[in-house]
Order: sequence, then structure tokens, then C-alpha cells
Amino acid sequence: MEKPELMAWRKAERKRLVAAREALDTRILEHYRRKIDATLERSFPGLARAKLAFCWPIKGEYDARHLARTLRERGALTALPVVIAPGSPLIFREWHPGVELANGVMDIPYPKDSAEVVPDAVLLPMNGWDEKGYRLGYGGGFFDRTLAALAKKPVVIGVTYELAKMPTIHPQAWDIPVDWVVTERGVYRRDPEGLSYLGTPLEGEPSAMSSPVCYAGEFYKD
Repeated sequence: MEKPELMAWRKAERKRLVAAREALDTRILEHYRRKIDATLERSFPGLARAKLAFCWPIKGEYDARHLARTLRERGALTALPVVIAPGSPLIFREWHPGVELANGVMDIPYPKDSAEVVPDAVLLPMNGWDEKGYRLGYGGGFFDRTLAALAKKPVVIGVTYELAKMPTIHPQAWDIPVDWVVTERGVYRRDPEGLSYLGTPLEGEPSAMSSPVCYAGEFYKD
């Protein structure tokens, strides 16, 4: 697929997927949010010791603010992305209630002048996601550019819904896949051959997801 054709196709797919997500009833979105929160807590306990970046939710995206509050209470430091300039990598600044926000690109709030943070992990919303772990975003390329520029790549957990799954986004050289995908269904791990579905941990039994638990623990040691 040539670049102009690819960009037009991605734009149409993005519009379709965002519309499908926004059409969901608020009660369904809240149900999905609670399921994703629970899966992230049980599968990635190391997040409670992480410098964690997440995104302010827009257009019916998974709302990570509830989980971020829980993780801060356990010791995590949370941050939001900041657009510095078009074509430049993002930076991340610490955020918690009380930090002053301003409206940025797409009217998404960002911290005005809090401390810059280099995250250990990122919860990254996805308009679409494919069988190889590639993400369809909003077309600005900010996160791919940022991940490529960081000296140490954080663990990237894509957070999304099953309805956004695609066979492929037709990834290009600049596209960077996520390490994990978490939906209302459960956890997917990216392996060399593509995503592997690992299931959902049972209440009180984090060992049911031993691979994500061990993986997260390795990355978030003090």
C-alpha cells in the first residue's frame, strides 16, 4: 500500500473505530474500565512502584485516572504526556490532583510546569490494534517518535477494547508495537510471531498470570 493510500485508509479506519467506541453506552464503558483496571492491578503489580505515564481519556477511551489514583496510593508516581512541538518527541510531566493543567492538542489537558519524568511504563490508549501488537493512534506519530527517542524504552501496555481489534494496521518502518495489550477480555503478550492471549487473572490469584507478573516485577524494581 502506497503512503497516500495508506494514510487515507488509516484515516477512514480511525474514524470508524472512534465512532464505534463513542457509540458505546456509558455503563458499558464503565464496566470495561473496571475490568481493565482489575486486570492491570493483578497482572502487573510492579506498576505500584513505577514511574507510570498514562493519557487523559478522550472520545470514550479507557479512563486510566481511577487506576492511577490507586497506584499512587501504593507508591507509584504518575505522569501525563506533553506536546512540545509538531514533529518533536513528547515529554512527560508528573501529574496528580492539585497539579495545574492547561489545554493542549485536541484540547487534551497537560501539566503546565510540574517536574519532567522519564517513565518506566506507559499505559497507551489505542484506537485500533492488530494481531502483531501495532497501534492505530490519531495520526500524529507522537508516541512512535517518543519511544524511538528515549534512551531506555519503557514497558508499553496498550489499553483498548476488543471491538478495536484489526487484522493489521499495515505497519510501516516507523511504527513501534506495544509490549502488551489489555482489553476487557484480558491480557495479550507480544511474542515474535505476534500477540498471544494469556487470559484474565482470577480474583486473589495473581499467579494465574505468572508471565506478566514476573515480567512486571523485573522492570519495576527499586
